[in-house]
Amino acid sequence: MPLSDATEPFDLILMGANSDLALRKLLPALYHLFCDGRLHAQGRIWTISRSITSKGDYLAMCKKAILQHDGLASLDEKNWNRFTAYIGYLSIDFEKAQGYEKLHKKLKDPARQRIFYCALHSKLYPTIAKQLASHNLITDNSRIVLEKPIGSDYKSGAMINRCMAEYFSESQIFRIDHYLGKETVQNLLALRFANSLFEHQWNQRYIDHIQITISETMGVEKRAGFYESTGALRDMLQNHLLQLLCMTAMDPPASLNAQAIRDEKVKVLNSLKPITGSDIDEHVVRGQYEAGFILTDRGNEAVNRYRDEPGVNEHSVTDTFVAVKVEIDNWRWAGVPFYLRTGKRLAQRACEIVVQFKPVPHSIFEMQHKQTMANKLVFRLQPDEGVRLQLCEKRIGHHQQVRPMTLSLKSSGEDVTRIPDAYERLLADVINNNATLFLREDELMAAWKWADPILQHWQNNDLKPETYAAGSWGPAAATLLLAKDGRLWEENN
Repeated sequence: MPLSDATEPFDLILMGANSDLALRKLLPALYHLFCDGRLHAQGRIWTISRSITSKGDYLAMCKKAILQHDGLASLDEKNWNRFTAYIGYLSIDFEKAQGYEKLHKKLKDPARQRIFYCALHSKLYPTIAKQLASHNLITDNSRIVLEKPIGSDYKSGAMINRCMAEYFSESQIFRIDHYLGKETVQNLLALRFANSLFEHQWNQRYIDHIQITISETMGVEKRAGFYESTGALRDMLQNHLLQLLCMTAMDPPASLNAQAIRDEKVKVLNSLKPITGSDIDEHVVRGQYEAGFILTDRGNEAVNRYRDEPGVNEHSVTDTFVAVKVEIDNWRWAGVPFYLRTGKRLAQRACEIVVQFKPVPHSIFEMQHKQTMANKLVFRLQPDEGVRLQLCEKRIGHHQQVRPMTLSLKSSGEDVTRIPDAYERLLADVINNNATLFLREDELMAAWKWADPILQHWQNNDLKPETYAAGSWGPAAATLLLAKDGRLWEENN
């Protein structure tokens, strides 16, 4: 599905324009959309921050960030100069009325689309919504984009949703999860629902288990203030991993419109088997990285433990790793475990969905371990997107022996010079008012309802995370989580 072009003039108000997210992801995505002619000629990007004093300083920061994070050797100066003319800058304290008065003077035409993008901590969302409303900045053509995690638990998430509902209709609220914008996630739906070969076997009769991994080699970086109050479960599991689980496990929607797809995702979330009480200790692994070595372009580099990172409490029990065994109580997935894991300072940066099919009931060939020879369908979302299918073939020169072989399901016959970043697609969708790849309120609350008992259990029992060496694949308990079921994590990347 190609990206859509903006058909109407718009004002995109980027709040938190000097945040790590804005500099690493949002500005590069907007730059590419602009260069590709996807943004309306009369559109305008307003970058809002309270810590940068001038537009010149901010643009210099933007240019450095795009060069550093976007993997480009250089920028086209002509395009860059045109892009910077497209950008307006305001220094605003988000908690004070004066800044919104300045913004009101800039946004002169209430008929234009107004997109308020909150690249900020969710604790500021209610304040921003109230200030926007009190200064008459919200119009019928307004939309607001909320970054995850929205709240820190069910109660705070519900409070933010109630506040948003006071000032915005549900159709105006875009809760973003950028993993849903990745090309491979959308290809997952195409492979399932456009191919009877896969959809007929997408159930408990043929699938042994499914693994979903989001691993990072980087540590907390400069985000200790945010991460200390968040942790891996809130930052990644409650949103990214559960959303990928929904896209993998959902039943066919009636159509590809936003409501139909989100209806099916909510059904999956409501079918998740609750993990409570002593089951949490058995099915959930919580970890925190110690010192170790990370493989970089310069070789193995020594890195600090989490508690020695700048801004981290020396007695911190924040989770930097979480793994969980999830079950879905419905006809399609009864008895099929989903193993989810995510963590910082792991061995490799990767995001994969591994669908492992059941082995043949009886092999007439000489085989290795059944699990290693089972068919697998692997959706790789990062660092290099793609899909591969593991089958068995005869080993050349060996009588009656088979070995695993991999088919790469890459697109062919298409002139694709660059795969658009997930944020490019999602920003284009927001501008064009397409909510298909965004979360609905009941999705968010169903995810928090499932995750809350785990968070409460950790807090009420004062449980400390298990440590793991930076550069490893996480705590030993994460390996045991699968090993006791006779399975292994997929780590042959």
